Amino acid sequence: MTRVLPYPLLAASLLAMWLLLNGFTPGHLLLGAVIALVASHMMSALQPSKPRLRRWTRIAHLMGIVFVDILRSNIAVARIVLGGRNPQVVSGFVAIPLEMRDPTGLAFLACIITSTPGTAWVEYRSADDLLLIHVLDVVSEESWSDLIKNRYEALLMEIFE
Repeated sequence: MTRVLPYPLLAASLLAMWLLLNGFTPGHLLLGAVIALVASHMMSALQPSKPRLRRWTRIAHLMGIVFVDILRSNIAVARIVLGGRNPQVVSGFVAIPLEMRDPTGLAFLACIITSTPGTAWVEYRSADDLLLIHVLDVVSEESWSDLIKNRYEALLMEIFE
């Protein structure tokens, strides 16, 4: 079964999404199944490593923090956007040195930073372990660095490293 369908959940999800987007007809069922099968095989060619969760009990805590931060950021960005021009709002790039090396943890950090309004993951230099983010309202670079390192990176390192 694993040779024919290496990632059955991925294939089933892709087929279901295809049918939801295009409607259920025999032709779309066949085409969606072929696409799901090909995508599943392409994913197996990438050979993604399986993440090792060290402390999975901390995931709920991280999710709560991210949910609250996204809510607070939505409100802050709405105030900035709807408030008109404010000379005190300065956007810019912030470079943050990271200690985390786990690829899955870095991927989660990228998702967290990018899904939080007002911030965007720009670049990660693995040779220097340096993360570059863009921030809509840079109050101080040190506060952003502390926020990322203490709020997200520390928890992600507990979970994945």
